[in-house]
Formats: sequence, structure tokens, C-alpha cells
Amino acid sequence: VDAVPNSSDQYFAYVSYDIDLFEEGSIANLTASIIGNVFGFKAVKALRLEDMRIPVAYLKTFQGPATGIVVERERMDKFGRPFLGATVKPKLGLSGKNYGRVVYEGLRGGLDFLKDDENINSQPFMRWKERFLFSMEAVNRSIAATGEVKGHYMNVTAATME
Repeated sequence: VDAVPNSSDQYFAYVSYDIDLFEEGSIANLTASIIGNVFGFKAVKALRLEDMRIPVAYLKTFQGPATGIVVERERMDKFGRPFLGATVKPKLGLSGKNYGRVVYEGLRGGLDFLKDDENINSQPFMRWKERFLFSMEAVNRSIAATGEVKGHYMNVTAATME
């Protein structure tokens, strides 16, 4: 832990995890475990992730799209500032229609994107296709309302095709 320069109550904390804690090839598992769990730690009053270094050997196990922040900035036409995003909450119990309403309100309210919680897949109360259709309707409506490119990141880690 290092003190933040010119600040008496802020610190840099460097955290390391054994890579064997994470499923090979699953960046989603790695980020959900680290970011989701750490940011949910109630003992920490405020937290900001500044950097995340992933071993090259682990990255080579990932077979997903070879895009990153540069491509997302180009897709969303957002440069010179951080993205502003959020995870849809509550994550359980919403219908697809109400989930889409939350997505629309967040995007219309100024967020650049929302994302599915890592635990949302295709449960009986809200199937993936239904969530997709209502979320995309919300994205398109928010683009029309704001004139800005908006997005919603869907969890597509389910084992079955819908």
C-alpha cells in the first residue's frame, strides 16, 4: 500500500491473485471475480480500479474477440474521457420488459452503456432472447432520444444456444 501523493486519506493498493484461481480462457470469469467481488466489499468506503495486468500466458488461453478499449471507443464514438457505465440492478426478478426499462432509463440518464450482471444468463423468469430484445429496443430508443451512441453488454456465457 502506498499513499497517494498530496492526499492524507487516499492510498494505492496493489493486489495480486494466483492465476490458478481463474478458469482458463475466461476473461469474463477473471474480471467478474476481481472487479465484481472487490467493488462489492463493504469495508471499503471508496474504490477505483486504475490498472489491471493479466499474464500473457493467461491471455493466450482466451479465444474470444481480439478487441479492446480502442475498438470500443471507435464503436461508441467516445474519446477523451472515461466511459460511464453500470450494471443493471436488481439483477434477479425483473421481467425482460422491466429489465429493458432499466436499461433505457440508465442510458437516457447519461450512461454510455449498461451491462448484464455476471450471474444473469437465461433463467425462467427472464430468458436471454427476451432480455436481448428489450435491451436492444432500449438502446435504440436512447440513441434516438440523446443523439449519442449507447450500448448494452449482454452476458453470452451460457452453455446453450437460444
